[in-house]
Amino acid sequence: MNRIVLLFAAVLCLFAFRTATSAADNQLTDQEKSDGWQLLFNGKDYSGWKCNNGKEIASDIVDAAMQPYKSGGYIIIHEKKYGDFILKCDVKMPESCNSGIFLRVENPNDPVHTGFEIQVATGNGTSCHDIGAIYDLVPTTTNASKGPNVWNSFEIKCVGPKMSVKVNGELVCEMDADEFDLPGERAIDGDHKYKLNGNSRAVKDFARVGYLGFQDHGHPVWYKNVKLLPLQ
Repeated sequence: MNRIVLLFAAVLCLFAFRTATSAADNQLTDQEKSDGWQLLFNGKDYSGWKCNNGKEIASDIVDAAMQPYKSGGYIIIHEKKYGDFILKCDVKMPESCNSGIFLRVENPNDPVHTGFEIQVATGNGTSCHDIGAIYDLVPTTTNASKGPNVWNSFEIKCVGPKMSVKVNGELVCEMDADEFDLPGERAIDGDHKYKLNGNSRAVKDFARVGYLGFQDHGHPVWYKNVKLLPLQ
């Protein structure tokens, strides 16, 4: 009898631990709530989100996930601006995918040239255009993708000039914006969107506070468990 009681108590303890450390999709765990995480997507609708051009998002919610395909804008953005933070989300890509997670967008009417983009893409490369790269600025050190049609986790941290990206728990890209103090400068040689645009600002002078969002780039990419921890 004592063994049965102890076993039952152990099962209850394990259940309580899992409840505290895990949650259903699009919900915060007890620990995340305690730590101050914010849930940016409720899994039901686009409350708190809009197209970068101000229009209402035309995309549907698909299986409790955002799918900003044919949204009516170039990216869908959250209504609040953020500066220093950790952003987590789960992403599922189709067989062919070229999309992105945008951060610190200063001007919603020009997200491409006034913000940073974390690349969401299929493929096995480690360039500035592969999954987890800070698009057109810093390539990845490794490709940690699980591939298309499965969920890949992203964790992006922004603190002052420093930015880092983890894909499926593996650190794949880091940047210190202060190191790029000349217009057109980036981690590798070659032309890129900031340089070709004739942008007179160096990357170090880009806004440290701005909008975040997900790109509508012609592929039905899915996003869920969008959570943010402010660090300011």
